[in-house]
Amino acid sequence: MAAYRDGNAAAFDTLYARHRGPLFRYVLRGVKLRAVAEELYQEIWIRVIEARRRYAATARFKTWLYTIAHNRLVDYWRRKELTVVGAEDETVVDGAADPARHAEAREALSRFAAALEGLPHAQREAFLLHEEAGLTALEIAAVTGSESEAVKSRLRYAVAKLKAAVDDG
Repeated sequence: MAAYRDGNAAAFDTLYARHRGPLFRYVLRGVKLRAVAEELYQEIWIRVIEARRRYAATARFKTWLYTIAHNRLVDYWRRKELTVVGAEDETVVDGAADPARHAEAREALSRFAAALEGLPHAQREAFLLHEEAGLTALEIAAVTGSESEAVKSRLRYAVAKLKAAVDDG
């Protein structure tokens, strides 16, 4: 990001390529609708572009980027007044040769998706920031404005609930 800030336009391409998949999945899981996620995703990158001259490396770029994403999602939900939106099933399971294993995998993914959706917001957010963005507990705390110990607890509870949901099948 520092190279991009200093005028290296190709550095933006590198940042975008490195973070596009995990960032989009994080946003999509936060809003559930692909069209809304695409719009928010573009807004996040526009904010990165607009802020490039002001960028100061006080944290890892990934932490800074997900702070922007987190704040954008919070703004979105405030505007929507936390209206619950229906989820789209976009899960793709490897079409392995064994139909029974394929069915079991789809069922496990379905249980996982339902359990993820059923997590309290703070646990789901911490889990997604950890798994999708690869952020540490300390970085998640910085992004969400929480204490690192609270984030660690949220991650522990989320993982335990998700594991139990998948194993209960």
